[in-house]
Amino acid sequence: MLDSEVVEHVSRLARLTLSDEEKDKMRVELSKTLEHFRALSELDTSAIPPTAQVIPIENNMREDAVGDCLPKDDVLANAPRTRGDYIRVPAVLKAF
Repeated sequence: MLDSEVVEHVSRLARLTLSDEEKDKMRVELSKTLEHFRALSELDTSAIPPTAQVIPIENNMREDAVGDCLPKDDVLANAPRTRGDYIRVPAVLKAF
């Protein structure tokens, strides 16, 4: 079972302010979670190849087709700020 100091340290790292009641609850819950990981670490996984995905997946790509563009006035009407025919955005780089 984790001690209160570990829970306080983790809560500080996570920038969480916990009451004494919440610390006690988290101490029990974190201890149970660590017990589950301890049980998993005892399993023999030497015959299991490393994998990032347990089921096969594939990308479902669609054809890149040219379509009709939105009218410029409709696009500019939805922009928060404009200047002439352009959408204004906040500066990303400092001026040199």
